[in-house]
Amino acid sequence: MVLSQDEVKAVLYNMQGTHRLMGRLMYGGGLRLMECIRLRIKDIDFSRGKLYILMAKGRKDRATLLPVSVREELTHHVERVLRLHEEDLAEGFGTVYIPPALLRKYPSSSTEPGWQYVFPSRIRSIDPQTRVERRHHIQESGLQKAVKRAVRQTSITKWATCHTFRHSFATHLLENGVNIRVVQVLMGHSDVKTTEIYTHVMDKTINEIASPLDTAMGMGKDEFQGTDAIRLP
Repeated sequence: MVLSQDEVKAVLYNMQGTHRLMGRLMYGGGLRLMECIRLRIKDIDFSRGKLYILMAKGRKDRATLLPVSVREELTHHVERVLRLHEEDLAEGFGTVYIPPALLRKYPSSSTEPGWQYVFPSRIRSIDPQTRVERRHHIQESGLQKAVKRAVRQTSITKWATCHTFRHSFATHLLENGVNIRVVQVLMGHSDVKTTEIYTHVMDKTINEIASPLDTAMGMGKDEFQGTDAIRLP
């Protein structure tokens, strides 16, 4: 399922706060739900306009777009997150989950600002495995509910979810003339055939094709509508 660009804008308009920012990132960079949820501060490259998605589906890494229109808001958001991290450190906390193998290699990484989640939980919680009190990322269910609520507040009747933003990202890039190989890289697809799926729902591809009926009648698709019936011999 793919939304039109106007439908995407309508959904994002009905989202608020941090959830709206996350929705803009998912659509603007083609992020999966958990890729957005697990994004770390170090994975944002403001100077080059990129997001680095590490250990994604299939344990693959990729770089994707950081939209210009979201950079200022994201900058202010990251500043607030870093202030929250400083408060946690002052209270004797401030560690974040790091994969065990990586933590052994970089023991101090769990308290470094760059490793903090871009979208942390509002409260600290006890890690059930290590029994350490720390601030995890927000729950995905909150974002899912926010998208569902925003879709319901529009006139859209399509079945749209967080993942629809990713589908729409790829389709709209292709409609705007971006090379399919570039879209493949941005999406993190191993095979271009996976990316080719999105060509099936491209509006421009369909709209630019004349129906064989119109071709047989010797007219364009806009000419036939509203004309009187043509009497054939």
